[in-house]
Amino acid sequence: MRLCSIASGSSGNCIYVGDDRTHLLVDTGISKKRIEEGLHSLGIRGDELSAILITHEHIDHIQGLGVFSRRYEIPVYATRGTIEGIRGTKSLGKMPDGLLHEIAVDQSFGLGDLKISPFAISHDAREPSGYRIDGGEKSVAVATDLGKYNEYTVEHLKDLNAVVLEANHDLHMLEVGPYPYVLKRRVMGEKGHLSNESSGRLLCDILHDGLQQVILGHLSKENNYAELAYETVKLEISMGDNPYKGEDIPMMVARRDQVSDIVTL
Repeated sequence: MRLCSIASGSSGNCIYVGDDRTHLLVDTGISKKRIEEGLHSLGIRGDELSAILITHEHIDHIQGLGVFSRRYEIPVYATRGTIEGIRGTKSLGKMPDGLLHEIAVDQSFGLGDLKISPFAISHDAREPSGYRIDGGEKSVAVATDLGKYNEYTVEHLKDLNAVVLEANHDLHMLEVGPYPYVLKRRVMGEKGHLSNESSGRLLCDILHDGLQQVILGHLSKENNYAELAYETVKLEISMGDNPYKGEDIPMMVARRDQVSDIVTL
């Protein structure tokens, strides 16, 4: 199985997950051109995709969906609430008939040889979800846009081999930054985004010897930067109640404007 961030950040998100037979995108929050360029760097054509999984209807997760789906007619899977949100986003234009497939959190389904397990996340969208994807004996997950996490979240992220995990903001940068007060409260709230510190604490709950790669994603352009997210998460791991140190965990930060290294499991 392979995992790669084509783009990840507050301005646009698109993650590739797949194996030799099944190619998936989680979110299409960047332009059709950038999606195609990212896929090309992986040696994949748009018409070779098996499916698109959408986490929620915010524009940084669906910006390119309308143009891309009309060009390639790839099946799109999302919860009922997210599909309603997609249909209500006029900037996407008309979606091709029969392309949107409704799924439900906590109900797994198959795509090729991969098992897809949607799980609920806490975010200010209609019915947002993260995705755990199992293939053979390997498991990966995409877990961003988490205002908070709990034992339910941890349970869905256990025993992973790789994960894209949100590290959205540094609390101090957010507090003193340019956002208006209402937006600051939203980002920090239970339906907002995970801070660097919270991301590190969540990682402490799911660490195990088989976790081969952590990709920190969905960084805020205004309230975070890559080196700070990386070092803060490492420090939380080292200080946490677990047998690991931050430097024990292979970790990289996904960029908003470039394709990440390919994680091969």
